[in-house]
Amino acid sequence: MLKCRTVWKKLAPLARASSTVCRQNVRRTGLNNSRIPACVPVAHMSTGPAGGGRENQLYVLLVGAACVGGAIYTYRTVKGDNQRYQDRIDEISSRPYKRATEEPATPIQSEPPVIPEPEPEAAPSPEPQAAPSPEEPSPLAPDAAVAAPIETTEPPPGGPAPASLKVPSHTPYLLIGGGTASFAAARSIRARDPGAKVLIVTDEPDPPYMRPPLSKELWFSNDPSVTETLRFKQWNGKERSIYFQPPSFYINAEELDGAENGGVAVLTGKKVVHMDVRGNKIKLDDDTEISYDKCLIATGGVPRNLQVIERAGEEVMKKTTLFRKIEDFKSLDKVSRNIKSITIIGGGFLGSELACALGRRSTEYDLEVVQMFPEKGNMGKVLPEYLSNWTTEKVKSEGVKVISEALVKSVVCKDDKLEIKLKDGRLVKTDHIVAAVGLEPNVDLAKSAGLEVDSDFGGFRVNAELQARSNIWVAGDAACFYDIRLGRRRVEHHDHAVVSGRLAGENMTGANKPYWHQSMFWSDLGPDVGYEAIGIVDSSLPTVGVFAKATAKDTPKAATEKSGTGIRSESETEDTAISPVASLTPAPNVGQHKDEYGKGVIFYLRDKVVVGIILWNVFNRMPIARKIIKDGEEHADLNEVAKLFNIHDD
Repeated sequence: MLKCRTVWKKLAPLARASSTVCRQNVRRTGLNNSRIPACVPVAHMSTGPAGGGRENQLYVLLVGAACVGGAIYTYRTVKGDNQRYQDRIDEISSRPYKRATEEPATPIQSEPPVIPEPEPEAAPSPEPQAAPSPEEPSPLAPDAAVAAPIETTEPPPGGPAPASLKVPSHTPYLLIGGGTASFAAARSIRARDPGAKVLIVTDEPDPPYMRPPLSKELWFSNDPSVTETLRFKQWNGKERSIYFQPPSFYINAEELDGAENGGVAVLTGKKVVHMDVRGNKIKLDDDTEISYDKCLIATGGVPRNLQVIERAGEEVMKKTTLFRKIEDFKSLDKVSRNIKSITIIGGGFLGSELACALGRRSTEYDLEVVQMFPEKGNMGKVLPEYLSNWTTEKVKSEGVKVISEALVKSVVCKDDKLEIKLKDGRLVKTDHIVAAVGLEPNVDLAKSAGLEVDSDFGGFRVNAELQARSNIWVAGDAACFYDIRLGRRRVEHHDHAVVSGRLAGENMTGANKPYWHQSMFWSDLGPDVGYEAIGIVDSSLPTVGVFAKATAKDTPKAATEKSGTGIRSESETEDTAISPVASLTPAPNVGQHKDEYGKGVIFYLRDKVVVGIILWNVFNRMPIARKIIKDGEEHADLNEVAKLFNIHDD
């Protein structure tokens, strides 16, 4: 009734005004026809049908139309108000249950008629999580690891988002994938745009974490609960978490829209199944749609498997691990404690690291560890043959039985054992298989998004700014980029994920910077042997190695003690290297005896130009190696170039 009365008060003046206008029009008509104005039936104009006339009919029609319009407006307004009121009541009635699980002592939540109140009360709900802010120095140090022991002990509860939470329908910055590249991009975006709202969507149940410790330090932990805490000691003895940030660093996804100062939200356990590039939106596996302004694809890759294992049936697959994620580490750790034999297929970085890690358990758990690969020695596709043979002996010394030149012909399950038959007739029986045979870039979104996939290297083809299309960037393992020195490439290492993610984040905020960085990678065969590499390191290329006798400080453990971090790429800089004073000690001739491979530098050549460098037990010299590749010059004597790394100094 109040609404109707208000509408009538607004319409009454309009009706009176229209009546006046009609009178004036009639007078003008009479004057124009040279009639006397006094003869105009003024009274009839205001009283209706008594006068007859066409003008009266127009007047009645106008007033009637106004009344009908007012009635329709009133009906729709009242109906809309009722609907909004009902929606609001439904929303409020659903809140007490959610808050009751978080704050049991809030009995005053059952007052749905008070509509304005829930708005301010909904925002403070995350305040208890933000209370430990004095323990959050890590967000201020972008490249620092999470140091808060309390918050990082139990990060998984902060990662997954309950299914009942409302997913934002729009986000300015959408990052697909929850790995290193996505986190580096989110941190970069927030650095350049402090109020940015960033949403990370990942199909994993965990917030962003670093993958290298999964095959390195975590296996050497003496903590029996390491699979739960996911905390480990680096080679330098310092403890850290596998997660980049504690749960308190992130905000809940449903609060992202209303976050005054922006923030980073992680939507876990959700997979992006479709991408509409023209409409700037994506669809999740539960049919939820999210629109975006800028999008980063950092979907990484999925582990490859051998076709003979895939065709072997479900029984064999149940006893096979494809190592990539946290759940794979937990599963393999549990399996290795309860079986008698395990076989690792693959002689690359991951296979050799896992072989050394599991080999150390062989004595304690009476575990037979076997590693097989088609090459002649460990890391045969990367290292020159003499160094590959040396590495093979090192792996054997860790308690691993190495089978080289092994091509798998078939795998069957008999009497709860796996039988691996090789093409040369050899037969290996084992309880479990770990397939470490490479990574396949995840380009599932290419078809729906209409993005180009490189036919040679795989991955999304991007330009110099890591952009695949307008408002779409790609970083990490899934990006196939053009290197001005080495040509088009795709890199699958931690340092590349960090740097490419950081650059993509900057470009998403308008930096328009090209990707010039020569990323490095590293691998450790335990705390005593490790190497760092840059550029194209392919054993099929000509190589020149310069070696020296190692000392106690030439180990990964000593290197991390000096740098203070186990993730060595975090201590690397992109600054131009200043060559140190070359050592005056003469370089020894490269021999074949294993004792001479304590430390050294291996140069990989293409057309007499250095295109790749491995620093063998030589650390914190990567800027020098990066400069050598960047210069792209021919070197008459690489022994002299090796002196720049001071490998002959004790």
